[in-house]
Amino acid sequence: MAYDDTTFRRSEEQPSDPAAYRANALAAEQRRRADEVAAAETDTTTGSLSPIGPEDDGRDRLGIHLGWEVVLLLGAAAIGFLLWRVDADALKRPALDNLLVTGAAIGLLAMGAGLTLRAGVPNLALGPIALAAALQYAEQGDQGLVKAAVPAIIFAAAGGIVVGLLILVLHVPGWAATLAAGLGVIVFDQLRTAPVRVQGDFDPTNQAFFIFGGFALLAVIGGALGTITPLRRWLGGMRASGDPARRRGAVVAAPVLLSLALSSIFAVGAGILMAAQSTGPVVPGTGIEWTGIAIGLALLAGTSAYGRRGGIFGTLFAVVGLTLFLDYNVRKDLQISLFAIAACLLGAGLLITRLVETYGRPLPPRVEDWNAAPTSGVENWNPDLPGSWTSPGATPVTQEDRWDDGPWGSKR
Repeated sequence: MAYDDTTFRRSEEQPSDPAAYRANALAAEQRRRADEVAAAETDTTTGSLSPIGPEDDGRDRLGIHLGWEVVLLLGAAAIGFLLWRVDADALKRPALDNLLVTGAAIGLLAMGAGLTLRAGVPNLALGPIALAAALQYAEQGDQGLVKAAVPAIIFAAAGGIVVGLLILVLHVPGWAATLAAGLGVIVFDQLRTAPVRVQGDFDPTNQAFFIFGGFALLAVIGGALGTITPLRRWLGGMRASGDPARRRGAVVAAPVLLSLALSSIFAVGAGILMAAQSTGPVVPGTGIEWTGIAIGLALLAGTSAYGRRGGIFGTLFAVVGLTLFLDYNVRKDLQISLFAIAACLLGAGLLITRLVETYGRPLPPRVEDWNAAPTSGVENWNPDLPGSWTSPGATPVTQEDRWDDGPWGSKR
């Protein structure tokens, strides 16, 4: 049977089996999604919408995060068991109070690192800021906790905002800008040439359970909020998509400024807890080892080094495991340096980032089976009815162009 050339001519590219049709339909759907993303991106001068990539068109999968968090929980339990074998009193009061305060201090650093990683502007100044706050409290603690802490909080928050503005105005990588800020804070830390004896009498171990509980609550709530798709995309607007030098627009200003300011305040709280808990003087240094531990813990907890993606309980479980290990390190006299621990955490965290990015991305678009019944938004195809073959989000086909689109496209 021949076809009339003036009405319809069978394409040589028409798929001969359902498998070929599904492959062509999948390719067409991917092109449609890419076109929608390109249309959604705004001009850099308007900044009304943060640019996203085709892989962002969907909800991230949490299965990899939940599975890894179970592994972290089991690992923390194993380290706790080893610590209990070495000294059962290590998990009883008053030693437990010291563990909880140490865990809260480390947790604040890890939480600040995780927040800035999700925002795409990792704060590499966390360690130096914490050390500067510890020195500030050691020198001014005799005036009271509030008078010693408030100036440090103000300077840290203001510094975070200034660095954030630098990142936004110049559109430079967050790690480079915060590293420069961290080096400047190190200069302030090393103005002291001798250890500083703690002057204050604030003892955080008296409220150890409340302090650690506050950190745990913030960590879990923050992780849960990060699973909400609109909030996650808003916070991770600086995640690179396409040209990394392309400006993201004004929509990323708030998450960048807030994340850097809050993370710096968290670092101040961590430094004050460390100084107040210390039985000896605070020794001047660089604090870079604590930056490495903070970033490494955040990565190990399941936060992606690329930004945006993260879990729920990972930060809590990772912090508990490291806190127990540090105490185990001291009691067993292993003499493992903090720099070595930070390096191991970062190395393991990078492996977890690869897992998160591989198995946490949205599923590919689903293509209906050749013989499947029509679903919502999809109608049966009838060659006698123009525009009867439709899919969700597709443009209606008219009488004039219906033989020119899709797998039965004609040749001219």
